[in-house]
Amino acid sequence: MAFPQGFLDELIARNDIVDVVGSYVQLTRKGSNLFGLCPFHSEKTGSFSVSPDKQIYYCFGCKKGGGVINFIMDEENLSFPEAVQFLAKRAGIEVPEEEGSRDASRKRARLLDLNRDAARFYHQILKSPRGQPVRDYLARRQIHWNTAVNFGMGASLDEWDILMNAMLKKGYTKAEMLDAGLIVQNRNGGLYDKFRNRLMLPVIDTRGDVVAFGSRVLDNSEPKYMNSAETPVYSKRRVLYGLNLAKKSKRPNILLCEGNLDIVTLHQAGFDNAVASMGTALTVEQTRLLSRFTKELVLCYDNDNAGKIATERALQILNNSEFTVKVLQLPKRRTPEGEYVKQDADDFIKNQGPDAFERLLSGSENGIDFRMAQIAGKYDLTSDEARIAYCEDASQLLAALPNAVEREVYTVRAAETAKISVDAMKLEVRRALKKRVSQEKKAELRKDLNPAAQLQPKEHALRYDNVRSARAEEGLLRLLLLDDTLFPEKPPLTEEQFSSPLLGRVFFELWHLREEGRPITLSSLAGVLSQEEMSHITAVCQQPESLANSKQALHDYISLVQDEFDKRTGRNLDPLLAATQKYQKNKDTLGTGGKQHG
Repeated sequence: MAFPQGFLDELIARNDIVDVVGSYVQLTRKGSNLFGLCPFHSEKTGSFSVSPDKQIYYCFGCKKGGGVINFIMDEENLSFPEAVQFLAKRAGIEVPEEEGSRDASRKRARLLDLNRDAARFYHQILKSPRGQPVRDYLARRQIHWNTAVNFGMGASLDEWDILMNAMLKKGYTKAEMLDAGLIVQNRNGGLYDKFRNRLMLPVIDTRGDVVAFGSRVLDNSEPKYMNSAETPVYSKRRVLYGLNLAKKSKRPNILLCEGNLDIVTLHQAGFDNAVASMGTALTVEQTRLLSRFTKELVLCYDNDNAGKIATERALQILNNSEFTVKVLQLPKRRTPEGEYVKQDADDFIKNQGPDAFERLLSGSENGIDFRMAQIAGKYDLTSDEARIAYCEDASQLLAALPNAVEREVYTVRAAETAKISVDAMKLEVRRALKKRVSQEKKAELRKDLNPAAQLQPKEHALRYDNVRSARAEEGLLRLLLLDDTLFPEKPPLTEEQFSSPLLGRVFFELWHLREEGRPITLSSLAGVLSQEEMSHITAVCQQPESLANSKQALHDYISLVQDEFDKRTGRNLDPLLAATQKYQKNKDTLGTGGKQHG
């Protein structure tokens, strides 16, 4: 979306990247740049760099980069126009009336207003006589009325179009309700409410906006749970149910569970730090969101096989992150018939009470303890063959631990579990560690042997067809950003002469800024480049470029690009060399079976 250039320049100038990023990431100065833990991936050692001079950020780990607008787009999951609106509000700048951006912003605002009004409608039904069946269900679940109000719960009736008609009266269109996922269309084109005869659970983000809905039937019919589909205002990978409340908790950690009603019960019992993912396993995006509010997570998934798998996946995502991770394993419940069955947090609180849950929470084990126990549980350690297999399996996990002291402690415990000598277990771990290091070195060597891969960010591999020319083209970009006065009045090359279309496009976008007398910065290209392209160009600009011999460097870069262009197009080719190449080409085409003449 196009915005007036002067407005964008002021927006960027009024939103210093250090101030903006610093409100999300704790930054520490190292030389001319600032560093911190990357908000876009889990890490323990800060590889996220912010340059006050260039007004750009770049992560040497996940390879994301760009200017202040790109940062807000990624961090807040916003489109370019929405990020501009966000920063304008932050800086107290009025956004010019621009049709495209106004339309996108208006659509998002309308959908959020629609969701809010739908949540209010459902809540009014819950309070009315028609909501009695849902209130009875809440009573059976031992959910207090104050808790229901705190979570904004509501009721949907067993009617086909009551919500649709109510929202039409408020001025919303059927198209908007379809976009919000509140109504659905059948094969014949008919429209009806998606949620009917259900307990409604609004999904509220950390800004307080209703972005979606969860729901549960009142009986045992299927589907038991029904959630909103993804919409322009809702991505389940980026939202956690209950975090709008949990972020205010005074507890030192956040408790991650599976179900929405688990969260409701836990909050009611005093565990107001509980959240749940939305019908999916923990995602990297959700860990980034959690990192704003805590550095300690407690995983409390169901104690069935699916819950154990979910716990293992979460631990893998959180491995080597800045989080301290613990695992709370809920014991199975014994039925009157003597059977042991799974129970979730909701069951445990109701059967054992909050104090018992508090004791479990206080004694929750760390992630390594959990994973070691899971490995031990796979083997009958009275068998020699099983003990050998256990040692091999455990050594793989221990070799992946980055902390040597932690590795030593758990190696001793593994030896005790397997009933073997500590020295023997240490030997197994050393072998596994050596193998792991060797595999990592081989992987790095394969990358080093690929010249193009050296130039490209790992996760943003925009390939170069002509690496030699591309190196020079990158140098031209860096020089233009460092000191545009080095360049003549007219561009020294045409866009056609650039071997990389992206580098050529960026060079001339920056050149246009120069001609217009605007600041020549990468931040100004946020609306022109994709996120992947911006990350790639930011990586290019992270490479060193000296101004000590800048005039000679400029001349060399231009000459090299021109020479490579001439080679590609066959210009200025020596006549004898051209004849030789033509002969060789004909020879290759016709074959070499004929007589050779001396």
